[in-house]
Amino acid sequence: MRSLSETPLVRDGKSIILAHDHGLEHGPTAFSEVPERLDPETVFEMATHDAVTGFAVQKGLAETYYPSYEDDVNLLAKLNGTSSLWMGEPYSPQTCSVEYALELGADAVGYTVYPGTNREPEMFEEFRTVQEQARKQDVPVAMWSYPRGQALKEHRKPDVISYATRIALELGADIAKVKYPRSGEAMATAVDAAGDVNVVLSGGSKTSDYEFLSLVETAMNAGASGLAVGRNVWQRDNPERILDALEAVVFDGATADEALPE
Repeated sequence: MRSLSETPLVRDGKSIILAHDHGLEHGPTAFSEVPERLDPETVFEMATHDAVTGFAVQKGLAETYYPSYEDDVNLLAKLNGTSSLWMGEPYSPQTCSVEYALELGADAVGYTVYPGTNREPEMFEEFRTVQEQARKQDVPVAMWSYPRGQALKEHRKPDVISYATRIALELGADIAKVKYPRSGEAMATAVDAAGDVNVVLSGGSKTSDYEFLSLVETAMNAGASGLAVGRNVWQRDNPERILDALEAVVFDGATADEALPE
């Protein structure tokens, strides 16, 4: 099995994954403040930035746009997803196979799992199939590990996020994408729970430049291996500026203060 460090998804053991699956997960309202970003090509252009080690999209965008960017962008194909129109118990059905993702040129695959929902057993089974197919093809697997469900009252509690990273380790993921558990200490515990799995921070909803970079700085100091971010990059008027700053924080160990230009 090829080590994650030998793949283009990481640089010096760290990753900045630019995510652009929001058109499916959130719909056009995610682009209301930046309507020009409804054109996926504008975000593919952002993914050519040196800071970006992987670009996570659904298969439709990969089919249509990736051929023009395959020399400059490392594709992380999201293999499942759901719309915000769905109102039932959280569930994310498979939308693409590992085999087809590789035909599209994927360097890695990603899969969302919702531990704690009534459909957890089904999603674990589906992830097992994806993970084993990816292993046969020597392709890294990123798990979006998002605890949810009616019985789970607080999905960002430190012990819940640590459980989320541990689930990624136990089920064979190479990368665990998780929500921030509200403190650097809790993030460090979540990283420890993941063993050798790289833990990346979910970028979340857009905040100010300084607030966002400070959060990333705290996560990196806690042992995180980077982040997977969408709205906090492409919802900004100047995404290149924030990508420059993220590169400094994630790969160069800069503080938020140091990374932001005067």
